[in-house]
Parts: sequence; C-alpha cells; structure tokens
Amino acid sequence: MGICGTTRRAIARKLVTLNVAVVLAALFVGVSWGASYSPDTDPYSMANVTLGTGAQAWWNAGYTGKGVDVALIDSGVTPVAGLDAPGKLVNGPDLSLDSQSPSLRYLDAYGHGTFMAGLIAGKDSYRGMAPDARLVSVKVGAADGAVDVSQVIAAIDWVVQHAHDPGLNIRVINLSYGTNSLQDPSTDPLAYAAEQAWKRGIVVVAAGGNYGFQTQRNAPALADPAYDSSLLAVGSIDTMGTLAMSDDQVPSFSPWPKRGATRGVDLVTPGTHLQGLRVPGSYIDVNHPEGLLDDRYFRGSGTSQSAALVSGAAALVLQRYPDATPDQVKQLLMGSATYLNGQKSQAQGGGELNLTAALTAPLPSAPLAVFDDRGTGSLEQSRGSDHLTAPDGTVLSGEQDIFGKPFDSAAMAALEAAASSWSGGLWNASSWSGSSWSGLNWLASSWSASSWSASSWSASSWSANSWSGSSWSASSWSGSSWSGSSWSGAGWQVATWG
Repeated sequence: MGICGTTRRAIARKLVTLNVAVVLAALFVGVSWGASYSPDTDPYSMANVTLGTGAQAWWNAGYTGKGVDVALIDSGVTPVAGLDAPGKLVNGPDLSLDSQSPSLRYLDAYGHGTFMAGLIAGKDSYRGMAPDARLVSVKVGAADGAVDVSQVIAAIDWVVQHAHDPGLNIRVINLSYGTNSLQDPSTDPLAYAAEQAWKRGIVVVAAGGNYGFQTQRNAPALADPAYDSSLLAVGSIDTMGTLAMSDDQVPSFSPWPKRGATRGVDLVTPGTHLQGLRVPGSYIDVNHPEGLLDDRYFRGSGTSQSAALVSGAAALVLQRYPDATPDQVKQLLMGSATYLNGQKSQAQGGGELNLTAALTAPLPSAPLAVFDDRGTGSLEQSRGSDHLTAPDGTVLSGEQDIFGKPFDSAAMAALEAAASSWSGGLWNASSWSGSSWSGLNWLASSWSASSWSASSWSASSWSANSWSGSSWSASSWSGSSWSGSSWSGAGWQVATWG
C-alpha cells in the first residue's frame, strides 16, 4: 500500500519543522477526538490478546520478560504513557535520516515503532506481551518511514556487537520490516546479517510481510529476511473476536506462499485490529485518522503487529530459560502452537502461538541450525522495489549504501562473521553515530560529510526535510492497514482490512 511521494514529502516537512517545544507537546499531550473507547468491550484489546495467547499464564507463573532486552529496529520509540517508566527504554544509535535533527533524534515521528514497542513490552493499564522486558530502540525509519536496506543491515550489526555491553542483555531482535528481495536468501546481505545475530544467541523475529506487496516483481511470498529459514518468520491470524482458537482464520494480507514455495511462516499469532499505543502528530496518526481509538490508542493490522507479539513471547521464554538457544526458543513456540484446521499449512507453519501450552511443554533439545549462507549477493537486489530518492531526484540504487559508499557484500560478510563490521561509530568506512553511552542513550554524532551521488550529506546542506522516500513503499514495515472501525457484535462495520 504505497503512499504517493508528494503527500509523503508534504507531511514529512510539516513534521520536521516543528520546534522542540511543539514536538514534546504533541507527543505527551493527547488531543481529544471525542472518541469513546473501552478496552473491556474490545475483543481485540491487548488485555484480550494477552489472555488469548496465554501470555497472562506466564505472568501468573512469574515470567514477565524481566531481565531480557528486546532490540526494536524500527522508526524509533516515543516514550508515551506505557513506555515512559524509568529504565523501560534505552536508545541505541539513531541511524535514520532524522538523526541530524535534535527535535526528532530517537523519537518516533512515523508512529510505527512505538506501536510495536507497546505490543512487545508496554506496561501500565495497557500491557504488552512481556511487560517487564526492556526495549533497546535502534532507529532506522525516518519521519515518513523511509529507510534503506543498508541502514537496517548496519542496525543489526550494531546490535550483534553491543548485545552484551555493560548493563545490556539483548536476546531478541524484532524486525517488523521486510523487503521483496529478488535473490536467494543464501546470498542476500540482509538475510546474512540477521543470521549472524541468530548464530550469536539472539532470537530474530521477522514479519512474514503482506502478500500483495511481497509478491510484486515475482519476489518470494515471504519478506526478506523472514524468507531465511534460519529465522523465526511470523504471519497473522484474525481471532474473529473470540478467545477460542477454533474459529481463527489467516487473513488475506498474511503471506500465502505461491505454488512450489519451499518456505512459509513458522507460526501465526493475532495481527488484525489490534489496540496499540498512539503517537499524536506522527505520520500514521495524521495520515490515517480512521485508526484513532481515543487520546492514547490506535488500531492496526499487519504481520508487523504479529511479529511484535512473538518477540514479547520470546522474551518470556528467555526469562524462564536464560541459556536457551534461538533454535530452542523457536522449536518451543512452534511445537506448542495450535494447528488450525481448515487453514493452509504454509500459511500457518506450526500453527497459532499458544503460550499456555508452551508453559507446560519441555524445552526442546533443538539441534543448532546449519549455516552455509554466504551473504555475497547484491545490496540492490536486497532492496527489491524499495528505493530512497534525494531532493534532486537521484535514486539510491546499486551497490552503494546510504552515504553513497561502495558496498562490497563479500567484504562486509567477512566482517559480520567476525562481529567487527562496526568500528566505534564507523560502518562501511563512514561515520554513522557516536561510539559510547551517555545515560540511557547512545551518544549522537553528525554523519560524516559524504555524498550520495550529487546530494551532499554535509552539515551545511543537510536538513531532515530535504530527504524523501518518494520511491519507498510503506509496505516494507509490514503494516497492512490502520483502521478504527467499530466492532458491531456481528462483525466489523467497515471491511477495510488486508
């Protein structure tokens, strides 16, 4: 579901020209829309989702994700209510196009990352799947959501190298993101980076993607990197407004692999009409008023949401089994899932997430995954149909990163295998960020003067409203739709899903 470049640029300019005071006011002071929303009567509220998936059974047994850090590689996180408790959120480096704007650095002007953060670990009257897990936000998506695949690879690499910095215990990466890559995962640079995280004990949860987008240009039905069988690929189900799993269905937007496909999702979990945390004034908030529930909450559907729920579930498992390998976590969740009769096997994998069953199941002695991938493929092929466009019309394409530096996938893969692609704040020979912590934030740094074709990144000409994702597709974030249609008892009043 692409958004026209003109509209995206106009909204992005409005967002980035806000001064700090206005930004903070928009983020923390809810705007009254006159909506009347009660989670108690919403079958898709997080209270019902955590009950139906069995997360609450784990809470009652003493497992809330405490001590487990979840890295959220997304559009940043704004500390709205539910995410504003001391120590709940740690900011890793801001690798996004917003990073040079002090009023936007680390914050989520798009609205996607905060929604996912709440599903994973929100905690107040609204509770995510693992309410005591801590979030480590590595921002890559800009105010309009625009991101290049080189930024996502750099973010994964940063998490691998800093997962166990003093005070950190990153055991899960949430990637509610994916491209429609055109190459085999055995050579794809994004898939390879994610594999290196898995090899080092980090569970990588990847959204399966949304069917209409992922099959463009004959790309595989699963998004990249979810199409890599080593990772944990997640699809969606619609609970049909009940707690029983017997009537659950895979919605049309969740991946349905094409005939002959060898890779479907590993499991499914709720991903339709979910209640999430809202960022007032964000891109999604402004562009999708139909998703508004009230001053605090927004509603959304997509495999992004499903991936976030599974990331929270993984945090629960890792609190209970701190020495579990990613393969063991994956096999426990798949092996205890409920198989849905009447739904195609490759559309549901092991079945629907069932944490109640997982609580009493033994931890599998899963064999370690065999990694024979090379990561020596094309960065351009990894982008699929996603491209950024500079103000002068230059499209970021080919074997070059966000700075216009040549990207040698074989050389990068060798560095990633040795967990040394980052050197201080340098990645692929450019300065991307600072090199140390300050409180709960990774120190900011100006991006080094570089150029992407004729478009300079130098401080004299760079501004957050100069850059555009006009060729970038919002479907990369695997969010299928945002809608606030009311539950009518018999069904949704407006069928805008998928």
